[in-house]
Amino acid sequence: MGMIKEFKEFAVKGNVVDMAVGIIIGGAFGTIVKSLVADIIMPPIGLALGGVDFSDLFVNLTDIKYESLAAAQEAGAPVIAYGSFINNVISFLIVAFAVFLLIKGINSLKKKEEEAPAEPATPPRQEVLLEEIRDALKSRA
Repeated sequence: MGMIKEFKEFAVKGNVVDMAVGIIIGGAFGTIVKSLVADIIMPPIGLALGGVDFSDLFVNLTDIKYESLAAAQEAGAPVIAYGSFINNVISFLIVAFAVFLLIKGINSLKKKEEEAPAEPATPPRQEVLLEEIRDALKSRA
């Protein structure tokens, strides 16, 4: 029973929940970026380069000719799918840049908080009373 209680305490801690939310949102963000690259960015680049579909670019490592990457993969032929690799590199760069901007924003907010002058902490009530007693004794002498 003790182990279940410990796990429950661990699982509901703020950091674990925050991390889980971050992973879920990150997965969704990765899907959006992958679609952005494959469906929006790469088609115009392929068109500009003469109608090339980047996702279908591959190097066939056999002597048999295949019409497309899908046909080669279906046949189980060894291929180097460098078009998919290019798409994934572009996706990574977009995600890395988005994370960079996020961290940069967070750091600038932290910097503004640090620059704001902190109000001096109010001394404990005991200390204030002792100072008043000290001042009253000084004024008597």
